[in-house]
Amino acid sequence: MKKYWISALAGLLLFSGTVQAKAMINAPINYVAIGDSLAAGQTPMREIDNGYTDLISQELMRNQSVTFYSKNLAFPGFTTTDVLESIQTDDAAELLASANLITVSAGANDLLRLVQNDPIQGSLSFQQRQVDFSLNEARKNMESILAELAEQSPNAAVYVMGYYFAYPHVRDTQKNGTGKQLDRLNEILKQTAEKAGAVFVSIDESFGENAINQIPNPADVHPNRAGYQAMANAFFTEYKEAWSVEDFELPTPNPLSFEEIMETEDQDSSDSLESRDDEKTAERPSDRSQTNYLALREMLPYS
Repeated sequence: MKKYWISALAGLLLFSGTVQAKAMINAPINYVAIGDSLAAGQTPMREIDNGYTDLISQELMRNQSVTFYSKNLAFPGFTTTDVLESIQTDDAAELLASANLITVSAGANDLLRLVQNDPIQGSLSFQQRQVDFSLNEARKNMESILAELAEQSPNAAVYVMGYYFAYPHVRDTQKNGTGKQLDRLNEILKQTAEKAGAVFVSIDESFGENAINQIPNPADVHPNRAGYQAMANAFFTEYKEAWSVEDFELPTPNPLSFEEIMETEDQDSSDSLESRDDEKTAERPSDRSQTNYLALREMLPYS
C-alpha cells in the first residue's frame, strides 16, 4: 500500500507539472534561462551569440506575449554546483520571482571537464571513478536546483535541457565510452526532472554521434547556429509542437568576444549608476540592458 501511494503521488506531481507547462502557452511569458555556456550561447569560436535560449525567446515572441527574457544567469563553465549557487544569490531572486518559464542547462561541465580530448589524435580518455563521483554529485545538485526553483519560482514551468554527444570528430572507436557517460548524464537529468515535475527536453537524437555540421570545431564542443536551432526546436517539441525555428528565421550572426561583452557591461553599469535615482526607482528585470547577459570577470572553459 505504501508503494502504491508513493507511485500515485509521483504521478500526480508529474501530471501537475505537465499541465502547468502547457498552461504557459496561453500566458504572458517571463522567460529566464539559467545554466552553462549553452544557455549563454557560446559559439565554437569562443564567442557569444544567439544561442538556443535566444531562439526560443524569438519564437515565443512570434506567437505570444513575452514580458521579459533574461539569460543573466547563464555563465560559460558553470557546473551544477555553480548553477545552484548562482540561483541562490540576491541578484537571482528578483528574476526568478517573476519567472513563469525557465530553461535549465546544467550537468555537462560536471562530466566533460573530466574528459581529455585530443583533437589531433581523435581520441578521448577519462577515469571512470572520477566520472561516477561527478555524475552522482550532478544528480544531487540538480535535485537541489529544481527544489530551489520550485521555491523561488512557484508559478514557473521548468524545462531541463538534455545534452548531445559533444565529440563527433573523434575516431568512431573512441565514441562509445564517452557516449555512454553522456547517456548516463541525460538519464540522470531526465529522472530528476520528472521527479520534480519539470519537463525533460531530449537533445541527443537531434545531433547523433556524427554531427560535424552542428559541432564544426574539433577542438571545441559548442554548436553552431544549426546546432542551437536543433536545441530550440527540441524544446518546442515539448512546449508547443506546432512551433519551430525555421532556417529563414535565424537572426543575422552578431558574435561578441568575452572582452567586448565585459566592456559593454562595465559601460552599462557606469551609465546606470549615473542616471539612476535610488530613492525613487527600483530596478525591474525589464529595465536591464539586453547586452547585460553574461556577468563574466574571467573566461571559464567548457571542455
